[in-house]
Order: sequence, then structure tokens, then C-alpha cells
Amino acid sequence: MKRKILIVEDNVGLSQMQKDWLLQAGYEVTTAIDEPAARRLLRRTAFDLILADVRLPEGDGISLLEWTRGERMTTPYIVMTEYATVSDAVRAIRSGAKDYLPKPVHKERLLEMADEMLRPLSTVQREEKVLFRRRSVQARHVERLAALVAPSDMSVLILGANGTGKESVARNIHRSSERRNMPFVAVNCGVLPKELAPSLFFGHVKGAFTGADANREGYFGMAEGGTLFLDEIGTMPYEIQAMLLRVLQENTYLPVGGRRERKADVRIIAATNEDMPKAIRDGRFREDLYHRLCEFEIRLPLLSECPDDILPLAEFFRERYSKELRRETCGFTEKAAEQLLAYAWPGNVRELQNKVKRAVLLAENGIVRVEDMGLEPAEPTSDANHSLAIRDEAGEKRRIVEALKRCGGNRTEAARLLRIDRATLYRKMRKYGLNE
Repeated sequence: MKRKILIVEDNVGLSQMQKDWLLQAGYEVTTAIDEPAARRLLRRTAFDLILADVRLPEGDGISLLEWTRGERMTTPYIVMTEYATVSDAVRAIRSGAKDYLPKPVHKERLLEMADEMLRPLSTVQREEKVLFRRRSVQARHVERLAALVAPSDMSVLILGANGTGKESVARNIHRSSERRNMPFVAVNCGVLPKELAPSLFFGHVKGAFTGADANREGYFGMAEGGTLFLDEIGTMPYEIQAMLLRVLQENTYLPVGGRRERKADVRIIAATNEDMPKAIRDGRFREDLYHRLCEFEIRLPLLSECPDDILPLAEFFRERYSKELRRETCGFTEKAAEQLLAYAWPGNVRELQNKVKRAVLLAENGIVRVEDMGLEPAEPTSDANHSLAIRDEAGEKRRIVEALKRCGGNRTEAARLLRIDRATLYRKMRKYGLNE
């Protein structure tokens, strides 16, 4: 089914040119010349994207945006204008616009932005469906906790190994909250440069430092009224933690070079695969910040802990990628299904998703076979000690170190990854001097 785009533009020549570009790219396009006409179209048609000029003969693009949010429409919205002022951009973003497109609009940038806006839309809808495909007790427990905390404004800390779906849970909490019509801004805290962190988080005013030739919104400003998702919070540099703590305590922040503090009206959801108590003991993370972030904790299970979810999720991803890659498949062979269940899934749901996508592309005669999956054979676990597959001491020590690193120092998760019990892991760690 073609994606539907609404263009709201009073210049008929410009709107026709933009319409032609988007039609050639495979979209279904409708145009309106003013806000009343756009409202009439929106009442009777569900669009996937709205492109609206700021200045219209009747009404304007931002008041139309505010009306759509009042009508509980969550359609991605891009504001266009030839009057490219910072105040227009800030007003649009605060009102819920996904982006801001200055005129003259270039074909390449318009198509690129439409693709960016519509790809996340389909991903978000699929993420919601993934939860309904999960049948395990553990996954249902996570779903119940997310639904419980969503209506509140409590800060949430999501704990889980890589690939378990921490951002998906965060987005679902946001979509079920009172802030759902406002922005969701995701930040990877692990790659924040310390020198630029104040500007990135709080924005800056023109002339604040060399190269600051315009006002810039920071993450808190971009997320105003919505949710700020701090991914990999456990790896945030210590110096930045103090700045973040002050904002959470005072609910205000000062843009770099600014003179007037601004209110921080955001909900914080953080996520990490780190062992946070250990990070606090080691002096890598502030205990006071941890308690501010962890008003409500959600711990995500490993996929290997949820065997009831593996085949339903694999089937979901098979159907999804069969459509996306235009490869007709009808299912998995019995041996492929057995291998899916036997595999340890150290990369969790993300690894399952990637393996199934690859398998769909390689599948012949409409069915996914063992050889299409590209999975390593399951290691034997039946001996008395559940001993590691690599038996020589150097290799065994290296594998333990790698597992601990992969699991952020969490020994319980590392033991599961290695397919040994915790007592065996502790004994081997003592043997190799890895207890420190």
C-alpha cells in the first residue's frame, strides 16, 4: 500500500512540483491551499506524513499542527517556510513537528526527509506488534510494568543486555503516556564528547563560543513536553552526570551563553546494560543520580530465558522481511525451527531479527532452511560440570573475560551466555584471578 502524504501550500506551482517529485518516488499525494482545506482532508483521510508551509492565506502551518495534536493525530509533520527564522523552528519543534524544511525546497532533501519520516513510522508500528507476538511469562511481565508506569511522570530505568529491546520498551511507554503527542528524543550517552555536552543537552545562544553563529536547541529543548530517552546511561562520562543531576533536581537549565534559565518539562527514561550497583561502587556512576533516574525499574530478560517467544518472533520477522524484501516464504523447515530453539541467542531479539532477515533473502523454494540461518551449532551442555566448550585454560579464561565484558560485568548473564551455572563461573573466575 502506498504511503499517503498531504502537502499544505498556497503556492500552486510549488505544491505541484513537490507533488510530482513525491509521486515519482512512489507516494500517494494530496494537496491543500490553506488550513481550513487541510482540516477537511484530515478529518476524512488518514495521512502518513504532512508537509505544511508556515504562512498560509487562511491560518498557518503551526496552528494546523497544533490542531492535529488537539485531535490526537500523531501523523509526522514537517514545517516548510522561506522565512527561515530560529523562532519559527523552535515553535514548530515545540508544537510537535518532526523537522523543519527551509525554502527553496530541494528535491533530494525533500525525498530524503520523507523517507526518514516514514521509515520510523513503520518501525514503530512493528515494534508495537512485536510485544503482542511474545507469549512468555517474562515478556508479559515487562509489558504489564510498562503499562503500569506509562500514565505517571516517574523516571524509568530500563535494564537489559544488548539487543533485548530497551528502546522499544521506552517508546511504548512514551506512546502510552500523556506526553504521547509530544517529541520522543533518543540520546546515546556513550558517545557524548565531554566538551560539547553542555551545548548538546541545553543548547546555546548565538555568539556563545567560536562557531556558534545561530541559536541552537539542545536535547532538553527538543524534547520539551515529551520524553528524553538516555540510552547507555551507565557509560555517561562522570563530568556530565553532575550537570544532568542538577537539571533533574531543579527542573531548570541554562543554555550555554544564555542569561535566563528555562524550565525542563521532560520525562526521563534511561537504559543501560551496565551493572549499576557495581558502577557506583567503582566510582564510575553517581549514586544520587542513579536514585533520581531509578524511580521505577524495568529489567528485560534475555531471549534465551524466554524460549516460548523464539518461534513466534521468528515467524513475525519472517513475514515482515518477506514483504520488505519481496521474497515469498511460507515458513521454516522443522530442522530450522529446532535450531532456532537450540541456539543461545547471545545477541537477543536483535540477533534473531538479523538472522531471520538474512535467511529470508537466502531462502529457496519459499521455505527457510537450516543453512539459510547461518547459526553456529549449539554447544553440548549435558556433561556433569556444564563445562565450557573451549577446554584449554587460555581459551577458557579468554572466553570468560569476553562474556563478562559483553554482559557489562553481570555474572548471572555471563553464566547464561557461557551455558554454565553461577557456581561454576565463580569457581573458574577464582581459578583465573578474575574476581577483582
